[in-house]
Amino acid sequence: MATAKLFAATGDFKNDIQLPALFDEEVNKVCMYLHIKAILNNARQGTAQTKNKSSVSGGGQKPWKQKGTGRARSGQNTSAVWVRGAKAHGPKSHDYFEKVNKKVKKIAFHSALATKAQEGKFFVFEALSFNAPKTKDLLSVFAKSGIEQRNVLFITSGADTNLYLSSNNIPWCRCARVEDVNTYDIIRANNVVVSQAALNELEGGR
Repeated sequence: MATAKLFAATGDFKNDIQLPALFDEEVNKVCMYLHIKAILNNARQGTAQTKNKSSVSGGGQKPWKQKGTGRARSGQNTSAVWVRGAKAHGPKSHDYFEKVNKKVKKIAFHSALATKAQEGKFFVFEALSFNAPKTKDLLSVFAKSGIEQRNVLFITSGADTNLYLSSNNIPWCRCARVEDVNTYDIIRANNVVVSQAALNELEGGR
């Protein structure tokens, strides 16, 4: 059974707890690769585009006659070899969207959680909430827990405005709800911190 460290809301260590069965599932790297690749591709705008010969201003008339000038023959001044001419084989705008099946997404998500648990980088807090948005209080709790302050992902069961505002100006910290987090978010995080309420949601099915 996979285990994780349980901390009180103050950051004090309490004990090691057993994680739900989904953290013991076999890690499927292929599904994780497919899902992460799709997430990154779907985030691309795909708006890069260059002008071809029909889009560049100019053309319509042969610059000089074919023979007798001593110069290389030329058909139009919109050619890619001319200054201010077209771009040869340049990028064209297109959609990078990739569809991933729900089953693959689920396997990838569970594999990402299992990976963090196996690496010992998955931590559980009894609660992740504050009475007011104070970065100082969050840093104090985190320092007391002893968790490395490097690329931390907080996962909460709902929208917690105080926690979000408290972590918003910490460069190594991100905050997300259970329904918003994905495979890439978990894999790219160095440490994943969840509340017990969020852990229960993950166990119930995500």
